[in-house]
Amino acid sequence: MDDIPLSLLFSALGILLVFSAFFSSSETALMSINRYRLMHLAREGSRGARLAQSLLEQPERLIGLILLGNNFVNISASALATIAFVRIAGEAGVLIGTALLTVVVLIFSEVAPKTLAALRPERVALPAAYVLWPMLRLAMPLVRLVNSLAAGVLWLVGHREPKGDAHTLSAPELRTLLEEGGKLIPDKHRQMLINILALEEARVEDIMVPRNEIEGIDLDADPADLRQRLADFPFGRAPVYRGSIDHVVGVLNLRSLLGTPAEVTIDATHIETKVRKPYFVPEGTHLTKQMLEFQRVKRRVGLVVDEYGDIVGLVTLPDILEEIVGDFVSAPGQNTRRIIHNADGSLLIDGRTPLHNVNRHLGWELPTDEFSTLSGLIVGRLEALPVAGDEVDIEGLQMRIEQVADNVVRRVRVLKRVATEAD
Repeated sequence: MDDIPLSLLFSALGILLVFSAFFSSSETALMSINRYRLMHLAREGSRGARLAQSLLEQPERLIGLILLGNNFVNISASALATIAFVRIAGEAGVLIGTALLTVVVLIFSEVAPKTLAALRPERVALPAAYVLWPMLRLAMPLVRLVNSLAAGVLWLVGHREPKGDAHTLSAPELRTLLEEGGKLIPDKHRQMLINILALEEARVEDIMVPRNEIEGIDLDADPADLRQRLADFPFGRAPVYRGSIDHVVGVLNLRSLLGTPAEVTIDATHIETKVRKPYFVPEGTHLTKQMLEFQRVKRRVGLVVDEYGDIVGLVTLPDILEEIVGDFVSAPGQNTRRIIHNADGSLLIDGRTPLHNVNRHLGWELPTDEFSTLSGLIVGRLEALPVAGDEVDIEGLQMRIEQVADNVVRRVRVLKRVATEAD
């Protein structure tokens, strides 16, 4: 060693420090790179991304290779630095070399390259994969040996391999990813994806039209009134019944009457030939399942029944689609059919509005476990039927009852948010 020029020793030391920086930055880049972004790049044809994916399929081997290489070059660098500084400063060179090498390795081979790799993982990981892949092939026996020994030590202290894929995402985790990491997706599209995930949390009863608001065609009505009702009916499909909705006959698509010949009288008998058998939906059905059922049975309207088979409401396919894309006739923050934004900042809400819709439109977190509508929640909190003018605070919201009819709170004015400890 005494015959080796100092210039050659320091050159070798510099090369080893470069290798140390390479291993350190590669480890950080490959461990922090976005797996889904990497998958996309691989599908787009990037060879570096495909190699990086292959390396990450067995991370224990990749880490074993990187640590094996990094420790080898760092220990070699320490030995060379000791020899060089002992020749320069004698016995004191051991301490001087150790101190200087610690600072140099820390800055140039650890902190700086790892910081760069954390900030630009793709820029570091993809080129590094070209080098690490053949290195892993060559050093595979040694890497396997080291990993086996390390696994044995972990087994002795009680560690066992976890079951399942650690990189799979649950629905709440995917929702968080869309909310926090989907900034490149247009806001409207991102909100639609979030709403799709939220469908699993809502049930048919949360969005159905309540029984007392169902509009339909009564076949027992006077023929003249029946024809006028058909002419003025506001929707494309109508439940058809005799006397009351409890005696439903079916669902009529009003377009089926457009081709009726002039000589044919549109009466109850003729309408009955055009109706389709009613389709019943359990009130507790999740919206995701119901949307698929609508698609399977080729229906757009379902009558909602409770556990006793009584009709309690009506749900349509557009109602479910609005849960995904939002109201077709209004934008978020604007007036909807049952929520009116007043100029003074207060809100006027129909008490029959499902709590699920109120939370979705206004970003509130009113409890939905016990009650389905805002009226039900208010009555439940007061434990009595309120009268106009009564006020109640619910979840930090000051509400004043404006109208009560048929034992139902029809209009509620939300005045302001009350200060809470959380606020």
